[in-house]
Amino acid sequence: MRNALLLCLAAGSLLMPAMARADDPHDPAMRSAAARARDHETIRQLNLQELAKVRRRDARYAEGWRAWRASAGSPDASADDQARSRDHDHARADYASADYARRRAQYARDLAEWRRAVARCRQGDYAACDSDR
Repeated sequence: MRNALLLCLAAGSLLMPAMARADDPHDPAMRSAAARARDHETIRQLNLQELAKVRRRDARYAEGWRAWRASAGSPDASADDQARSRDHDHARADYASADYARRRAQYARDLAEWRRAVARCRQGDYAACDSDR
């Protein structure tokens, strides 16, 4: 049993990634100021390289967005694309307008029905006084 435990611990320590031991404060290789300075400079260079990659990527994204914005309303955009865009905008506006009118008419019908029920309730038709309305 003890041998199996030691074997598992040994295998685990071999499989543990080196990154997990990277910032070990007791690392003998980092005892000198020169070694720490080299390590600091290496990390700084890696960070600068990553920053440069991110800036290049963001510049490509920004260029793509600028090109898209420029072509959306430019004369170079196809007339068919512009017509489709206008048709889509009109259809959305028509639907919203029709939907609003439909909902407004339904509200007016519901309100009229409620008022008739209130009037019947006040006249003594207690079935019309139902609170579920």
